[in-house]
Amino acid sequence: MNMTQNREIHLKRYPVGMPTAEDFELVTVPLRQICEGEVLIKNQWMSVDPYMRGGMRNVRSYVPPYQIGYCLGGGAIGQVTESRNPGVETGSLVRHSCGWRDHFISNGSDLELLDPGKIPLQAYLGILGMPGMTAYVGLFRIGEVKKGDTVFVSAAGGVVGSTVCQIAKLHGCRVVGSAGRTNKVEWLRSGAGVDTALNYSEVDSLQEALASACPDGLDVYFDCVGGHHLEAAIATMNDFGRIIACGMISTYNDVKPSTAPSNLMLIVRKRIRMQGFIVSDSRDMKSEFNDRMTQWVRAGRIRWEETVLNGLENAPKAFMGLFTGENIGKMLVKLGDPE
Repeated sequence: MNMTQNREIHLKRYPVGMPTAEDFELVTVPLRQICEGEVLIKNQWMSVDPYMRGGMRNVRSYVPPYQIGYCLGGGAIGQVTESRNPGVETGSLVRHSCGWRDHFISNGSDLELLDPGKIPLQAYLGILGMPGMTAYVGLFRIGEVKKGDTVFVSAAGGVVGSTVCQIAKLHGCRVVGSAGRTNKVEWLRSGAGVDTALNYSEVDSLQEALASACPDGLDVYFDCVGGHHLEAAIATMNDFGRIIACGMISTYNDVKPSTAPSNLMLIVRKRIRMQGFIVSDSRDMKSEFNDRMTQWVRAGRIRWEETVLNGLENAPKAFMGLFTGENIGKMLVKLGDPE
C-alpha cells in the first residue's frame, strides 16, 4: 500500500434496525508525515463490539455518537512503525481506541504499551481487554458473587459471557449459560465448563427451561441480552437476587420498543437488586483485573475462543455478525502483520 494513503471505514448513514453493508463505506484518505512528538501506528488487530451499535445513533449516550462521513473507532492493537516521540520506540506494540483503519498517527497520550510475552497479542482485545474486564467488574463489583451462588449468564457463547461463566466457576458457583447455536452450547460445556448450557432457540419456553436448570432458584443473573432472557431470570430469581445489567443486545436493533420483560413487579416482591454499569467507571479495578486474569490465563484456568475475519474491508461484516450470532467468543478483524 502507498504509505501516503490510508484506508478507513466510515459511517455512511445511521442504521435503521439491523445494520447493513450500505451503512458503511471503505474510503482511502491521505496519510500525512508525522511531526515531532508523534508516532505512526500500523494496526494489526481491531475489535468489533456490540456497544458500538449505540454510537450509530444520533442520540446522547455515555459515548459520543459516531459522525456521518467520518472514521469509526474502537479497540485495536498495532505496531509503531515510525516514531518521533522519545517515549515510544519504533517497534512497540500498543493498544488504543483508533480501530477501523489501517494506520493512524498519535502523540502517544492515547497509547497503552503492551508486552504480551507468550500470550497471543489479540487476547488484549478480548479476555485481557475491555470484554474480560467487563466480566470481572460485573461479577465482583456489581453482582458481589460469592461461593455457592447459582449464576445465569446470557449470550454465554460470546467473549464477555464465556468469561463470566469461567470466573464464576473458579469462585465455586453453579453456572448456567444460554446461547442460540449448537456449536456455542457444545463449547460452553466442553470449554467453559458450565454446569448447564441452554440452547434458547430449541426450547419452547426459556422460563421453564431455566427453572428446570435452577431447581433451587437463581442468585445472580449476568444480563447481556435483555428481553425474554431478563424476563425468565426475574421469574426464576431468589429473594434478594442480583441482576447485573451489562447489555441488552436483543433490543439494540429494535425499531419499536420490546414488550418484554412483562414481570418487572417481581423485582419489588422479591427485593431484587438490578444495576447497570459501564466498565470505564471502574478504572480503579484495572490493575487488579490485569494481575488476576493474566495469572489465570497463564495457568490455563481461563480458556477462550475467537472468530477472526481478515482484512479491513470485512470489518462491517464482522460487526453485523455480532447480531446474528456468527461469533464464538471474541469477534476480531485481522488487519496486518508486523513490518
